[in-house]
Amino acid sequence: MSSLRVAVLASGRGSNLQAIIDNINEGKLNVSLEVVVSDKKDAQALTRAAEQGVDNFWVNPKEYINKEAFETALINIIKQYKVDYLVLAGFMRIFSPHFIRNVGVPVLNIHPSLLPSFPGLHAQRQAIDYGVRYSGCTVHFIDEGVDSGPIILQAVVPVYSWDTEDTLAQRILQEEHLLYPRALQLLSEGKAICEGRKVKIIGEGENDE
Repeated sequence: MSSLRVAVLASGRGSNLQAIIDNINEGKLNVSLEVVVSDKKDAQALTRAAEQGVDNFWVNPKEYINKEAFETALINIIKQYKVDYLVLAGFMRIFSPHFIRNVGVPVLNIHPSLLPSFPGLHAQRQAIDYGVRYSGCTVHFIDEGVDSGPIILQAVVPVYSWDTEDTLAQRILQEEHLLYPRALQLLSEGKAICEGRKVKIIGEGENDE
């Protein structure tokens, strides 16, 4: 079975990228990481890619006349690598419809809440302020809305009365590092199939009592 070819966009430390790299190196994930691109010159994600011998690029948004021009530059890099999926790993920009319509491959994201609850920024703070007892993370396809695309997988974590935004974020992040590689492996095996708004997981529930 050939590896799933992916590109990654990341703005910061790239901990989810590292989780993907670790799973690839341990033989648990049938994915080929082709390129990592960041909008931040000093993003640790670029260092993580370089340490693995993976092509990596900083695309400076200030060098482009507008958002569409910047997004076009990203698209041009991604298309050079002929990837199957684009993976967002802490890329802190909201894409325009121009990007979604022209990137040419499905785009995956991981969000720190149980969507459709608490989309957008500061999802952990939203969960605490609302008073929910459970939150978590969601791997989903992106569409032209904000955190509104079809859901692939979710993981649940408890929210405690003493939690702060940071403590909840850390607990959720631990689950993100497990969930993102699992979702990618399902896609690589052809076991996650998007049908309209729903993603069908082949074999899901077959071993349930």
